[in-house]
Amino acid sequence: MAALTSTQTFQIGIAGELLDDLRARLRRTRRARVLKNGGWNGGSSPDYLDGLIAYWRDEYDWRRHEHQLNQLANFVAQIDDARVHYIHEAGLGIRSVPVLLLHGWPDSFLRYRKAIPLLLGAHDDFVDDLTCDVVVPSLPGFAFTGQIGPPEDIPSIKATARLMHRLMTEVLGYEQFIVAGGDGGSAIAQSLAIQFPEAVIGVHLTDIGWHEHGDKLTDIEQKYVAAVKRKFMEDGAYAAVHMSQPRALAAALNDSPAGLASWIVDRFHSWSDSPRRFEQSFSKDEMLTNITLYWVTQTIQSSIYGYLAEARQPSLGKDDYVRCPVGLALFPRDMAVPPRRLAERTLNVVRWTEMPAGGHFGAWEEPAEFAADLKSFVMAVTDPFSQRALDGQRARKAV
Repeated sequence: MAALTSTQTFQIGIAGELLDDLRARLRRTRRARVLKNGGWNGGSSPDYLDGLIAYWRDEYDWRRHEHQLNQLANFVAQIDDARVHYIHEAGLGIRSVPVLLLHGWPDSFLRYRKAIPLLLGAHDDFVDDLTCDVVVPSLPGFAFTGQIGPPEDIPSIKATARLMHRLMTEVLGYEQFIVAGGDGGSAIAQSLAIQFPEAVIGVHLTDIGWHEHGDKLTDIEQKYVAAVKRKFMEDGAYAAVHMSQPRALAAALNDSPAGLASWIVDRFHSWSDSPRRFEQSFSKDEMLTNITLYWVTQTIQSSIYGYLAEARQPSLGKDDYVRCPVGLALFPRDMAVPPRRLAERTLNVVRWTEMPAGGHFGAWEEPAEFAADLKSFVMAVTDPFSQRALDGQRARKAV
């Protein structure tokens, strides 16, 4: 039987009673008693969290942000039994290259919201010659895609990569494309390139992903791996819970908006460019739009299930190698910059950029710098990319 795919436009519209219930729960928030001046040690700052909850309850306007999100070209694709939400915006340049952008946790498709117009090539008085056709999905388990399949099914990185390939090729008609990602999106991007080398012509990453390594690392590489492990022991309790007891945690977070906000904000703060100037990276409105997406779609459980799948069977092994060109844009506050030799063990690195500022969510915090580096990579990788092939893809999209 032939595979079934279709697509249609999508309008975000959260039911009023769901928003009313959210505000009622926020009014009934029962906060834990904490020591004064707790700061961010041991979790989210009590003072910041109290202010965020009060703002969410009394001032935050979801409808305004919903309207803004609906200005983007939102779609849903039906791919067999999977219903996938995505944004698809066509570049404005003479030549526009398809780029698939993949987020991670605890962010969402919002990671790339500020970068989208920059990649499309729109400026005040001119349009770049080379731009990007931008595709930003809500990954399985997240936001308006949500759980795919029965609840007991855990979406693996390899399965998600196969679904993204079908979105790009069968639904959108792109024979070849570039894929970019960070966090979980980095692992999915690499899996895509490994499984579908004929389709992925380049991979752009903000981290090197989660590969298993053998025991033949250099001293510098071993020191980096040891430092990452120490950092995980200091700040990785969230992942340990996700990998072992995600349902136990999700039951609480799905019932308490204050708890959900605390869990997500703590990660954004820890991984931001400057924790002392947190709101310079992420305003309260930005934080709450991302958190509200998790709340109204009830996807906190499905979004963290992937950790359990990876703990049981890692998707990227020590022998997996990405052969297509790879560009790395490494932000200084995202862990530590790895030794290039370590990256080259699993990636065909052709571009290496150590960014001047930014943290784990570099595309969100530093969208102009991220977009410029990605476009430079696209230009370098697609120089031999056939203009005739691009024209053919556009012709198929127009039919």
